[in-house]
Amino acid sequence: MLFQIFSLLLNVAVGLIAGTCLLRMYMQLQRVSLAPMSGNPFAPFIFTFTNWCVLPLRKLMPNAGRLDVASLLAAYLVILAKFVLLSAVSLLPVSWSLIGFFALLELAHLALSSLMWLVIAYVVLSWVRTDSDIHYFLSRLVDPMLVPLRRFLPQPGGIDLSALALLLMIQIAEIVLSSL
Repeated sequence: MLFQIFSLLLNVAVGLIAGTCLLRMYMQLQRVSLAPMSGNPFAPFIFTFTNWCVLPLRKLMPNAGRLDVASLLAAYLVILAKFVLLSAVSLLPVSWSLIGFFALLELAHLALSSLMWLVIAYVVLSWVRTDSDIHYFLSRLVDPMLVPLRRFLPQPGGIDLSALALLLMIQIAEIVLSSL
């Protein structure tokens, strides 16, 4: 019972930190400003949760073009630390290469599920109110994935099905990932 509680708390903390690192990486990839004066409502939150692990890694790992390698590596290392800690607490013999592989799969799963929630939030906000800073922020992150889909999908009755198609593609990727 204590192990399950510890595992739950660790999963929540690691998901929050690693997910925020992935968001930081994706925002830089999409050229969404993280400057506090840019009006980005999530910039202070992102910096608070990621600076402690991203900034030291940034000294070691330069960016690869627009890809923030330090944020990606920080997310992977946080997930890897979770698996190492859980295996140490459970006292079960484990393979270190297997832990590294599971951490990589967990990183991919976290990226896909985070993307799914971004799309869902984008769709819900598009129904309710479209002139908010949060909707602008979400559209900067989600629209680059929807635009190619909009070129190929019909819009029956003027309804945009691209978000639904993207959600289906994410779910298919999740199924493929879970089969590994």
